[in-house]
Amino acid sequence: MSAQVQEQLSFLQPVNEREVRKAVVKELKSYKALRVAVQNKKEQEEKGIEQLFPRLQFSETQNELKAKQIERALEYSLDEVERQIIEEKYLSTSRVKDINVYLDLGLTKDQFYTKKKEAIMQIATALGMI
Repeated sequence: MSAQVQEQLSFLQPVNEREVRKAVVKELKSYKALRVAVQNKKEQEEKGIEQLFPRLQFSETQNELKAKQIERALEYSLDEVERQIIEEKYLSTSRVKDINVYLDLGLTKDQFYTKKKEAIMQIATALGMI
């Protein structure tokens, strides 16, 4: 690596991968509910119903935007294997162990954890978290 590149990299703050993973996983878990909320809202609008349930928080626009941006990050920032890992691990309705995911995908344990880490970092970057 050239001295100039090393100097440029030294200006970047080190990333706490554990904190990034924790934040991304939290957002992915909330994404499932946000996705349903957006679909429910569209369905209500189609039927001409303004509000079916009591509203306790007024964050509708923010929720729609979050859902859209997470969806975009999943679609455009990940390769196929990374997307499958994230979908099976964090977006399925049942709790799935890592071993089941990497066996299903035909990956070794090391390949799986490398791809999972890369996927989480890509999502964090796409969402502007890092």
